[in-house]
Amino acid sequence: QVQLVESGGGLVQAGGSLRLSCAASGRTFSSYNVGWFRQAPGKEREIVAAMDRNGRSTYYTDSVKGRFTISRDNAKNTVWLQMNSLKPEDTAVYYCAASSSIAILTTSRAYGYWGQGTQVTVSS
Repeated sequence: QVQLVESGGGLVQAGGSLRLSCAASGRTFSSYNVGWFRQAPGKEREIVAAMDRNGRSTYYTDSVKGRFTISRDNAKNTVWLQMNSLKPEDTAVYYCAASSSIAILTTSRAYGYWGQGTQVTVSS
């Protein structure tokens, strides 16, 4: 069982940066792959980035490659999403999620644990 709590969202101008944090509870956090998803109004939830349980493999959706970086510290039970060069189209609620799958998966249904979400708004 894993509980996830996101923080770090807010309002930022285009070109700015934000760092999202996801604090996990549970002694087995290191056994889960983690992902960051986002959902904009009227759109489906989409994966942004994911990382395997060991922190060795990552996935990024094309629109954030080179701008966003996912990282984790299993000793601190924390996952981060560093977001640079933000664009108005990055505006969404961002969710942290955990998956017990072996491989990194990119569909939301593969993730059984979710945080409550944090709002990111990028103004033009």
